[in-house]
Amino acid sequence: MAERVIRQIIDDLDHTEIVEGQGERIEIGFRGVAYQLDLSKANVAKLEKALAPYIEAATTAAADGDSPRPAKKTPRSRTANKRTRRRPAKAQLSDIRAWAIENGYSVSSRGRIPADVVAAFETAHAE
Repeated sequence: MAERVIRQIIDDLDHTEIVEGQGERIEIGFRGVAYQLDLSKANVAKLEKALAPYIEAATTAAADGDSPRPAKKTPRSRTANKRTRRRPAKAQLSDIRAWAIENGYSVSSRGRIPADVVAAFETAHAE
């Protein structure tokens, strides 16, 4: 006995048949729920156009639940990166605290040293 199995992919939006190679399965997430859509190339383009402004403004979520990563460099993220300074070495923290106290800055004996104090220390000790 012979058997023929025909698999048809149907566009989830307009319910038309998707010819092989003329569509795509799209996975999207919204409010913690993952969705899958089988869409024709035309409907994929419509979805991309509709989501473009939101994707442009968004960051990608880390798969392991850690902090999000920028989707791509934008003027906002470049500005933030310019303000980001490297952390002082642990051995240097006591030197920074001592210098800060001698120069009238208020710093605690433990914990994070304010960025402006670290910047002032680095400026004062720049070669």
